[in-house]
Amino acid sequence: MAPPNQLCLVLVIFLSIFSLSSLSTSVIIPKANVSLSIPSSQLVENLCNGKAIQNCRFCLKALSTPEVIAVIDTTELGTLIMKLGAANAKATLNALKALNCCVEAYKYAILSFEMVSSKLVEDPRTANYDVAVIGPEIANCEKELINAKVQAP
Repeated sequence: MAPPNQLCLVLVIFLSIFSLSSLSTSVIIPKANVSLSIPSSQLVENLCNGKAIQNCRFCLKALSTPEVIAVIDTTELGTLIMKLGAANAKATLNALKALNCCVEAYKYAILSFEMVSSKLVEDPRTANYDVAVIGPEIANCEKELINAKVQAP
C-alpha cells in the first residue's frame, strides 16, 4: 500500500493536469457526464478533503466513476487515477491534433482566397479551380474534428 503522502501528491498532480487540460479545452472536448449523485468511497472523500487538494468538489467529481468508487486501497486508487489522467491527456492530444489540421486548412483557405482575388480578372478558370480545392481541405478538417470527438463550430 502506498503511503498517504505519496498518493496525495499523485492525486494533486493528476488533478492539476486534469483541470488544466479540461479548462483549456472545455469548449472543444465534451466533458464527462459524471453525476455527483454517485456516492464516493470513503477513500476518495478522505483524499479529496486533504490539505493538498484546493478544489474538493472538482476532486470528488473527477473521481466519481464506478471504477474509482469500488477501489478499496490507496495503491489501486493511485493506479486508477493515473489511468484516468492518461485517458484525459490522450483525448486532449487527439483534439489538439485535429485542431492543428484545421489551422492548416484555414491557413490554406486564406491564402487561396487572397490569390483568387488577384486571379479573378486575369484567369477566371484558374481562380475557379483555386476556390474549388478549398472545400476538400475544410471537409478534411471537419472529419478530423468528428473523429477526435471535438465539439467546436
